[in-house]
Amino acid sequence: MAQHVEISIAGLPPTDPGLDRWGTTVDGAAEPCLVIDAEQVVVAMSVSFEKMLGLAESPVGRPLLGEDEHEGVLRLLDFGDGMALEQTEVARTPTLMALTSGRLARGLIRLRCAQGPCTFDAIATPLVEDEAVVGSLTFFSAIS
Repeated sequence: MAQHVEISIAGLPPTDPGLDRWGTTVDGAAEPCLVIDAEQVVVAMSVSFEKMLGLAESPVGRPLLGEDEHEGVLRLLDFGDGMALEQTEVARTPTLMALTSGRLARGLIRLRCAQGPCTFDAIATPLVEDEAVVGSLTFFSAIS
């Protein structure tokens, strides 16, 4: 016979609002993931993702993408030639699509990692506060 389980959340204290709550969650996550704000600045990144990317210092507070080698955190690569991804394609990455469209986004991306180019299945969701998109949360699953 099936059992019925009922859970009540009445009386629980409210959670931290907005990006801080998601940042705390990502900081402790075992999976490769990150949170960016509406200005595409890294709010949080899981330690596993930092290690995979070979980052020597915390990416928090840095822009997700940059014009030069040392500015942005992620290095997006073209699937065809392995060079830097063209700007027209950058806007189509799941992390940015979720931010700009306000909808769930998923797709394959290629990044420069510590061990060389890596391909990921990325799924991103917009983070909404007071009916406005304030950031995005992205999980990365490595594809061998």
